[in-house]
Amino acid sequence: SSPHLVQVRERIRINGQPISKELFSKYFWLVYNRLEETKDPVHASMPAYFRFLTIMAFHVFLQEKVDLAVVEVGIGGAYDCTNIIRAPVVCGVSSLGIDHTSILGDTMEKIAWQKGGIFKPGVPAFTVAQPERPLEVLRDRAQERECLLYLCPELDAFEGGRRVLELGLAGTHQRSNAALALQLARTWLQRRSCRGKAGGQGWGGSDPTVAPGVSAEHPFPPGLGELKEVPPGTELAGRPVPLAPAFQPTDAMIQGLRETEWLGRTQVLPRGPVTWYLDGAHTTSSVQACVRWFRQAALNQDKPHDGSEVRVLLFNATGDRDMAALLKLLVVRFWEGGRGVTVPGCLDQQNFNVTLENALTRCLENQRTWTQLLEEKGGQDPWLPTPLRAGGLLQPAPARGTLFLVPPAPRPLNSPALVFPCLAQALRWVAQGRDPRLAAPGATGAHPHPAASSGAVLLREAAAVRVLVTGSLHLVGGVLRLLDPALSQ
Repeated sequence: SSPHLVQVRERIRINGQPISKELFSKYFWLVYNRLEETKDPVHASMPAYFRFLTIMAFHVFLQEKVDLAVVEVGIGGAYDCTNIIRAPVVCGVSSLGIDHTSILGDTMEKIAWQKGGIFKPGVPAFTVAQPERPLEVLRDRAQERECLLYLCPELDAFEGGRRVLELGLAGTHQRSNAALALQLARTWLQRRSCRGKAGGQGWGGSDPTVAPGVSAEHPFPPGLGELKEVPPGTELAGRPVPLAPAFQPTDAMIQGLRETEWLGRTQVLPRGPVTWYLDGAHTTSSVQACVRWFRQAALNQDKPHDGSEVRVLLFNATGDRDMAALLKLLVVRFWEGGRGVTVPGCLDQQNFNVTLENALTRCLENQRTWTQLLEEKGGQDPWLPTPLRAGGLLQPAPARGTLFLVPPAPRPLNSPALVFPCLAQALRWVAQGRDPRLAAPGATGAHPHPAASSGAVLLREAAAVRVLVTGSLHLVGGVLRLLDPALSQ
């Protein structure tokens, strides 16, 4: 999978764990030297970063004789370098979003066409609820590639009136991901048991002929009915794609859903008065989901008795994404009735595809956009009580128990945007020495903006500081590296 958050070894996992440094080094040099020896002398270039790691991942899986490989595409699908697998067991397309528009196209239909490029003849494929037109594009792609495409039922259908399936990942949007994962796992179990009866072997040739918990007399685990092909002309009840049957998940499936962990996605790190909320959302649909999750997660936290709660947004975005659109969602949906300080511009130290100058330019654009969005809310920000005096700090508003930061300026501006030159400095400023993993900000190299010094007072005195980190997986990875140094070991 990609990208990695802290270490590149995260991209290649065996039994859920990143491969060791020793294995990574071993296979890296094996693949590198072999490519170096066999490359075209006329066009003497090595595969690019992602392509090299894809080749290396396949080599690792073959050499380590894994039973099952789950391969996530890098960008799109049709022309992605992972799409060299000729006969996968099953394919899945999760919820579509607008991303990588310079490569995939600027509409959901164009992106759906790219995603459908992973479909293979005779290989079942599943997708989740999509807008009507993109779903029709996926259907057409499946038909032209002679692929059997099914729509996953909602997760409620798998619960069947019994207890609610518990998910290890927070957020309502994860329910569709869980439904897709159940269908993919069920299909693999079915295909594996069929191959077993026919004497087939796994990747490494050493897997048993029958899946665990499956007998030769009963080829499918209890509750896992067979997925049947839909005959041409079948009435689809108004759906462009047939609905896959729900089934009773096995105990192992239920446990897997409950114990799933995914760093940097709807992740909460409580550190005393400072709570960090990390989510790598970077598209309009995923940011909307992130906002819904954050609101619910913040509501579940104990409220400070004196009402002095401050919210901080740490934001950055990379690539060709529409940063203004993402920030607008955060202004309208997240900060409405919200509190405190924002830090929407922080240099992305993890992405080496952009120069420092380009990264700083993007941060300054974020700063201007955030300021403009606040101004568009009607001149004086409606969150601010009146009358208002520029300079200093306002006391908690009795009606809402809210603290506001007002920088010295010709006119007041709530929630000012600050740009920091590096993640470490931004995190230290936000935490103000109240997170035991982060040092207090030093007197030297202090942020020059007047709002930074007055904001520091607010952050030090607030009973609760809630920090949402979003907009970029690279940003979230950099923050995780600093908040949990053990991830780098």
